[in-house]
Amino acid sequence: MSRLTLPPAYVPTLTEVIHPAPAHQMAEGSDTAGKKNAPDIQELIVQRVLRRLDGTLEKRVHEACTQLILQHTQALVPQLLDAMEAVVRSSVEAALAHELQAALQDSASEEPQSAQPL
Repeated sequence: MSRLTLPPAYVPTLTEVIHPAPAHQMAEGSDTAGKKNAPDIQELIVQRVLRRLDGTLEKRVHEACTQLILQHTQALVPQLLDAMEAVVRSSVEAALAHELQAALQDSASEEPQSAQPL
């Protein structure tokens, strides 16, 4: 009870039989076929090279940009520290001046009350 099973639908099937050409026809045909397929081969090579170059180039450009950004950031550190110091200094001076003025106003408003006799 052996049954023949058919292959699944997605398996390709051979529908054409190709017979090998004689040797002298192959030699003549290869010249013309080579000339016809030369642009196709060139295009294939160009596509392969571009695919390889794409990955390599992206990695190298990323590394170069990272290095450049790091160098510029390190060069900016002293300027950033100076700017931050100036901002903090002026903020502290303004806060101290405001507090001193508030303290002087508080002490000035308390003096007239203590000068009156009880």
